[in-house]
Amino acid sequence: MQTRQATIAQRIDKLRAAMIDQGLHACLVPSSDPHLSEYLPERWQGRQWLSGFSGSMGTLVVTRKQAAIFADSRYWSQAEKELDGTGIALVKIPTGAATHFIEWIAGQLQSGESLAVDGQVLSLALAQMLGAAMQRAGINLRSDVDLVQAAWADRPGLPSAAVYEHLPPQAAVSRADKLALVRTQFKLAGASHHFISTVDDVAWLLNLRGADVEYNPVFLAHLLLDSEHATLFVGAGKVPAALQARLAADGVQLADYAQAPQALLTMPANASLLLDPKRVTLGLREAVAAGVRVIEAINPSTLAKSRKTAAEAAFVREAMAQDGAAMCEFYAWFEAAQARGERLTELSVDEQLSAARARRPGFVGLSFPTIAGFNANGAMPHYRATAESHAEISGNGMLLIDSGGQYLGGTTDITRVWPIGQVSAAQKRDYTLVLKGTLALSSACFPRGTLSPMLDALARAPLWAHGIDYGHGTGHGVGYFMNVHEGPQSISKTIPDANMAMEPGMITSVEPGLYRPGQWGVRIENLVLNVAMMTPEAIAEQGQFGEMLAFETLTLCPIDTRCIDRSLLRSDELAWLNRYHQEVRSRLSPLVSGAALDWLLLRTEALTA
Repeated sequence: MQTRQATIAQRIDKLRAAMIDQGLHACLVPSSDPHLSEYLPERWQGRQWLSGFSGSMGTLVVTRKQAAIFADSRYWSQAEKELDGTGIALVKIPTGAATHFIEWIAGQLQSGESLAVDGQVLSLALAQMLGAAMQRAGINLRSDVDLVQAAWADRPGLPSAAVYEHLPPQAAVSRADKLALVRTQFKLAGASHHFISTVDDVAWLLNLRGADVEYNPVFLAHLLLDSEHATLFVGAGKVPAALQARLAADGVQLADYAQAPQALLTMPANASLLLDPKRVTLGLREAVAAGVRVIEAINPSTLAKSRKTAAEAAFVREAMAQDGAAMCEFYAWFEAAQARGERLTELSVDEQLSAARARRPGFVGLSFPTIAGFNANGAMPHYRATAESHAEISGNGMLLIDSGGQYLGGTTDITRVWPIGQVSAAQKRDYTLVLKGTLALSSACFPRGTLSPMLDALARAPLWAHGIDYGHGTGHGVGYFMNVHEGPQSISKTIPDANMAMEPGMITSVEPGLYRPGQWGVRIENLVLNVAMMTPEAIAEQGQFGEMLAFETLTLCPIDTRCIDRSLLRSDELAWLNRYHQEVRSRLSPLVSGAALDWLLLRTEALTA
């Protein structure tokens, strides 16, 4: 048995030994931390440590005899490779939000047996669902034990990066104004207090940033608010003294990170506390004093930060232009290196593109690990090249590049596909069908308040017409110099709730795809901003039918036209693409020169029918 496979088997054995020692029959290990983050500090990467599966989403369940990873189609190829020989099975689920593992556990355990999960990293909403299902099956649920800790002897500690302030002019809304807004909202919900655990909500609300989570400018903290005061629970020494003083001037006091549960336990008996069940853990909910009335509702900050102000949108446009200029510089270098016959790999793409972004003003870091997948590797939506496993870019095919940056004035996320050598008719067909999906959704107009999942079919329809589909969502919310994935909106097949209503100022990705395992993948992604539909027709009808919204495409980078099968494009689609390229050329030309400008002019030439 290979060393890696043996290591995984030993770790699972240690977990099972801890289970048996505690009289338990199964252990659930979610991809989660005490803040329910998507991207996790190393300390809470227990699922990856135990299984070897490195996807950003997935759930591990270990019984005394079986072990399984539950993952959606974005990760199937990756999981099959990483789990091979470990004895851990892959259970394929339709979406990342699917909870098939609950039914699987109920089928594996007998009535009277026990399931363990660390309540400190389990969302309250999922805990309620899991608890009800286990109760029906007669299975005991233990949420007071951390079996990962028992198995992981050298588990990393808490991150210690310093917290810093997001300053004006990019921080366009003051901390005081944001706190006042959130206080107004939780009081309207009937609460006297509000507890926030999600790190992006805390960072947004206090105009603070950090580096505790790779690629996301956030820090580990909880926040407890009442009508006048706020307590930030954060690691000792992480907030400089001068920043502490500025926070204190806005009524924000500091307490040790570990004291958050005790603060909930000692709340006044007559208090009413707003908690978001999807954004707070079971462990923290159980810490709330027995006499406190709990109101379950979405964090007001989650809704507020999803709606960028006009000033923030202006900074985002600037960040998109700088990001687009970096892309021009990179692609000009890449095509010139190809022409010279230089050896290029997927790692070359990551290195050179990251360097181009780093040269742009306002750049802070990448917003996620660069995905550069040539041919078959592009068919894995969350593929990442490593020094040990990557492809050389040569011969014929298509190169998919999904990348993004964090700028003081915004967060970017863009996917493009580029031809390498000769592109086949089948590849052009797939590329054009995906492009049609991107254009269809980008051109949409819809009533304000439309639930975002209702828009998903617009991007899929051109592919469905050819019997094709893709397994991931079509669009995710994007933060403002914040997490590249944020809610509450999601353009996907998920069952919608009222909080997913599309409102002005929301930034969302548009990224349909098509993946042929072992061959190639296509995804074309732009970020779009919800804006008022300002056509004369919409303005004339607004009084009777309400406000209509449309998408402003924010991303500025040519969409390669060499991969297009023009016979599949309608005249209106061709017109949209030409208008977009005209805008890209106009906005980016002042920011580039030399070879980058020459490349931009070439790749934004208008197409004729």
